[in-house]
Amino acid sequence: MGGCGGELTAKRYTDRVCHFSHNPGPEGTARECGRRARGVSSADHLYVKSAATTWLGTRGEHVDIDFAGTEGAPIGSVVDVISPRGALRVHLDQATPPVWDEEGREPVLGVSVPVDRETLIRRWYVHRIRLDSEGTSRLVRIGTEAFARPTEWFGLDECEMTDRGLSTPAVERIVRSRTTRPASTWPTKKAREAPAPQARARVLLRQLSDARKVESAVVVARVCDDIAALTGLDAPTREQLTAATQDAHSWLKQQAEVRRDHFARLKTAVAGGNTKDVRALLARINATDSSSWTEREHEIASAAADYLEAITTAATERVKSLLADIRWRRRGGASAAELRPLMAEVVQAAAHAGELGSYDTSQISAWKTRLGLNAAPVWRQIPSPSTSPKRKPQPRPLHTQVAQRYWIKRNCPRCQAQKGEKCVNDEGTGTGEVRRAPHDERVQPIIDERKVQQERNRPWRVYEVTCDDCGQGADSRCDTSGGPHRSRVDRAKEYTRLRKLRPGREEET
Repeated sequence: MGGCGGELTAKRYTDRVCHFSHNPGPEGTARECGRRARGVSSADHLYVKSAATTWLGTRGEHVDIDFAGTEGAPIGSVVDVISPRGALRVHLDQATPPVWDEEGREPVLGVSVPVDRETLIRRWYVHRIRLDSEGTSRLVRIGTEAFARPTEWFGLDECEMTDRGLSTPAVERIVRSRTTRPASTWPTKKAREAPAPQARARVLLRQLSDARKVESAVVVARVCDDIAALTGLDAPTREQLTAATQDAHSWLKQQAEVRRDHFARLKTAVAGGNTKDVRALLARINATDSSSWTEREHEIASAAADYLEAITTAATERVKSLLADIRWRRRGGASAAELRPLMAEVVQAAAHAGELGSYDTSQISAWKTRLGLNAAPVWRQIPSPSTSPKRKPQPRPLHTQVAQRYWIKRNCPRCQAQKGEKCVNDEGTGTGEVRRAPHDERVQPIIDERKVQQERNRPWRVYEVTCDDCGQGADSRCDTSGGPHRSRVDRAKEYTRLRKLRPGREEET
């Protein structure tokens, strides 16, 4: 895992991700660890390995996992997933730049790894990966990002490894919506007849206009080159193209000046320690094509990324340290007035911190409520009806979905309340106060059981069973033009009468 070499002890939890802790020194003193990555995401490469092995193993495919990556990159930065259908290179951070045109290996980017719009336009889509804390584990989700489309996220069970690479339901929709196929993945078998010069000129003008709308300098320069090479035009069309390219070249010069200004401001922001400006400028710069950057601009962007990483790591450690200090002071009898300044520091540090675990997030929320820091000023509590934004409906709290007579019959896995007892606070505040509502961990199993029962009692649909006449399996329609065969309809009714379990639920009772 890229550790410091010190001796470790396993620490197992039921309310957060299990991890390791250093054994104390010979005199009982705490040991200093030189390992930089200590957050909940520092072992994500191990969760990716486990999830990929299970995902492809259930499909009968052998999988090899490699953490080697590139020279100089920390262990866990890159995970290579190699299967008979192809290989995926998972970039969990920005230490190793993705290689898009490498044959036989497809990049999958972490949420912090940037991708420029030219790549999205050229490739149609890219895949992303994120890991969400769920209980004491980390859940892998795959996202598909396309140009001018929001990223859609799916579970691994919804994804497939195909001959063209990793595929999600979003990929299938994107491919179907296209009228042409990308040359790198879908090579054409027959060359099309070249369009007439006048028609080609109209297409290039439209492409030039679209590229400028999305501020794609690379595409604008390429279209200008295509226009210059176009022959066989009449005089009016040639004049129109000449005017358009002259205007485009002026625009490219302006964009170059804007880019240089952004890099100059980014350098100043890093030197002045202005984290907010560094974050905003780096996001805008990362959205441009890096192939046009100078060597000096690459150095500025790299220095800014290192600065943000250092600030994020320091802020994360500061949050954890302050929360521990608040708990210790509270046990020593400190008043709420004494703890509020410390909690204000926690909130400020959390704004600059990286991904905080579910435990730290719940601690911040609990202490803010307990110390009265959630109350908004009066002028913010009563917004004007004409200016107040419409709020999205909030999800219904779990404890309102299950009556007390049901959850009181169960033990609580979080606060260890026994049957017949109400839940108590367990956020580390040490009060032991009885909660007005039970913990979600006590209620969620009841809701899950109800969903299973509803699914079990739902009538079988015709296309969920195999047809005896034409042999079509589940989710496939019969090879007739008049609907399903009668035998298939009868089988669905019989399964409903017998309350037969659906595939994948045979183990349930």
